[in-house]
Amino acid sequence: MEILLSKTSDIDAIFELYDAATAFQKKVGTNSWKGFEHTMVEKEIAAQRHFVIRDDNQISATFVLAFSDPIIWKEADKDPSVYIHRIATHPDFRGRNYVQKILYWTKEYAKKEGKNFVRLDTTSGNEPLNQYYLKCGFTYKGNSEIEWTNELPEHYKDGSFALFEIAVNK
Repeated sequence: MEILLSKTSDIDAIFELYDAATAFQKKVGTNSWKGFEHTMVEKEIAAQRHFVIRDDNQISATFVLAFSDPIIWKEADKDPSVYIHRIATHPDFRGRNYVQKILYWTKEYAKKEGKNFVRLDTTSGNEPLNQYYLKCGFTYKGNSEIEWTNELPEHYKDGSFALFEIAVNK
């Protein structure tokens, strides 16, 4: 398993992962992703913030990093942090603890970048996923009610979002 910067040639595989994750979300939850723009992913790749995991010679997972998230995290966004977004795993690779591996890798990355926290958010009310993030070492920081803007993907229009963080030096 290796974590690599995404390339534009990975976009089709990335969107296959997003489609599979959205289908899974619809099966197990009440809120799901509503699709993403190719141009957004292309910009993230160009900015070197979009990553893939290669395992068994195929793209098995993907995620995105950001260095600010003021709409979701509000005042806490002032803390130097790395934000993980859009973790998606190929169905054949579920159960390989990618979130924990992404977290470990991102903590090391955050240390190099001088950040204090690794953070993520998810739809509030998804108790199994919330418990999983706690098991991975995150601390629940409450819910964030947001006012949606077109800077955010469509799924942020619905409801509130549970906030999780972990100190980099933990």
